[in-house]
Parts: sequence; structure tokens; C-alpha cells
Amino acid sequence: MKYLFMTLSIDSTTTLVFDLDDTLYKEIDFLKSAYQQIAQHLNASDWRATYALMFALYREKKNVFDHISKEFKVEIESLLTIYRNHNPDIILKAETKLLLDHIKSKGANITLLTDGRSITQRNKIRALGLETWMDKVFISEELGSEKPSENNFMAVENHYKTLTYCYIADNLKKDFITPNKRGWKTIGLIDNGLNMHVDSVSYERPEYLPQRFIFNLQELLS
Repeated sequence: MKYLFMTLSIDSTTTLVFDLDDTLYKEIDFLKSAYQQIAQHLNASDWRATYALMFALYREKKNVFDHISKEFKVEIESLLTIYRNHNPDIILKAETKLLLDHIKSKGANITLLTDGRSITQRNKIRALGLETWMDKVFISEELGSEKPSENNFMAVENHYKTLTYCYIADNLKKDFITPNKRGWKTIGLIDNGLNMHVDSVSYERPEYLPQRFIFNLQELLS
């Protein structure tokens, strides 16, 4: 397939919309942070061994929470509560900060459009310090719908009334089909082998594809 590589002007007439998980940071880092918190809660004296077990189960595609709940005789829901609500130990890469600084210096709007629970995603946003660049973010639980619902993308348009919208994201299943229909620019970040969701092959149809693929966010500066 021949992909469309478009020229994107970044100025006050543009809104750059980023996905969060596996786009601005790697979601696997959130998972590791949550597992460490859970391990410390369950086995403070030897939490590293418990964490190692949990991560090994995850890598082997086993049901981590089912196994751990039985071993430590705790309810799965209590483990999920820690996973979803903890304050994650995640960071934004220096080069990503420089990219966001550059976009902001051009006068463009920057925002997030992400699926997930409000408390989970907002904890991630705070940990990454993304409030520095974004005055508003759009989270599926707060919107009452998930991507690819048109409602989510229209919420961005209704708030940022600009000429151009560009969505930078990673998930072929839900990220690009709707903004493509709405006339947005779309850019897909290629999985570097660390992404949490890996079913993209099932959605290799034109309507699901971004107009451009990139290997890393720094290519946006090219």
C-alpha cells in the first residue's frame, strides 16, 4: 500500500491531539509500576520476588491477578483497585518534552484524547507532567464513550475550533478510522515491540490506517 505523507503546518490554526498510552509513554511502564505497588502491599519484606513472579506470569500471558489472589488469599478487585488508582512511577522522555515545547512555541494547541478510567489516566497525566503543555484533556470515562466513537473526536473539535486537527496515536483498531472520516490528519506511531496491544494485523484495511506512519515522535519535527 502507498501511504500519504502530508505536510503539516504547526501554528495557531492547528490542534495536535495525542493519544496517551503507548504514544507519549510506554504503557508497560505503568504496568510495572502497578505491579511493584501491589507486590509491596502483599509482601513488604520480599516484594521484589513477588514482583518478579507477577511480571513473569504477565510475560507468559497467564492471568496474573487470578494467580496472585489465590496465592495471597486476597480479592482480585482489591488488586485491581491498586492497579487502577496508584500514583504511577512513569516519566516523560526528555526528547518528548522538547517536542511538546517546540509545538507550543509555534502557537499550536496540544491536547490528549485517551481511553480509560478518569482517575487512572489523570494519575498518569500528573506523573508525566503533561499539564505543562495541555489546558484540557479528553478521557473516555468522562466523555461517556470510547474511541472510535465520533463523540470523542467531536468533543475536541467543539473545544478547539481550529482549521486543522491531527491525531497522533498507535492503535489501528480504534484510533484512526473516525478522524480519517472527519478530515483530520492522522499519524501512526509504529510499535517498537513494547506495546501492550498487538492486534493491529486484524485492522490492516485502508479505513483503519493512519495517513502516515512514523517510528518515533521526533520524526514530527522533520
